[in-house]
Amino acid sequence: MEFHLIDTHAHLEWRDFDEDRREVIKRAVDRGVKNIVDVGYSLESSLKALELAHSNLGIYAAVGIHPHEASAVTRDALESLARLSSDPKVVAIGEIGLDYYRNLSPRGVQVSAFKAQLELASTLDLPVIIHCREAYGDLIKMLREYKAEVEGIMHCFSGSYETAKQCMALGFYLSFAGPVTYPNAKRLERIVYNLPMERLLIETDSPWLAPQPVRGKRNEPSYIVYIAERIAEIKDAEIRDVADSTTRNAETILGLT
Repeated sequence: MEFHLIDTHAHLEWRDFDEDRREVIKRAVDRGVKNIVDVGYSLESSLKALELAHSNLGIYAAVGIHPHEASAVTRDALESLARLSSDPKVVAIGEIGLDYYRNLSPRGVQVSAFKAQLELASTLDLPVIIHCREAYGDLIKMLREYKAEVEGIMHCFSGSYETAKQCMALGFYLSFAGPVTYPNAKRLERIVYNLPMERLLIETDSPWLAPQPVRGKRNEPSYIVYIAERIAEIKDAEIRDVADSTTRNAETILGLT
């Protein structure tokens, strides 16, 4: 492989990989995936992500509590996340954020949980990995309160181009997953086309959101090549340029070595 890629968001600790996790990781390495960030969504999954990172040289962990689990963000939970974050293999707090699409947690509880974890990230000087669905208005307002204190990644970005510009102004990178490869993804294509390469990241969100060439299958980090290829097509660039830029961006925001 003439270039390297970084999958900035995967869930390899998920039970879908219990039967062949080792083989999945090997396929990713064989296809040029240099690093994978395994992202927690609860205390339990964060711990599993960190265990996975310790058993695989190229894997790093993010630890955090998803908005669906917002009620679990207690003082004890925050202390646990802080302890986990002292590990050098932890590169971000995430995934955290707001989800007004599923509304599995009351909105007020989501806002409180998100704020508490933003404060934690600020205290620890770690970037955040943010999940947001149909809540960008409230999300941007909250991030403005932490401008210059917290930066990070907008995971699987699904907002408007105007929202993208607001996120970048706040120091955030925008990450794109399988949906950018779908035939009906015209809005995402326009956003990617207009974004500077210096703010783009790629991810798989494995085991979900498999890109178009393998749509309907379990997603895995090796499939990130399809996302890089599609972004190269949209931006009329070489895939090596997309790989080099997104790898450099991921290393910058996550402090990867």
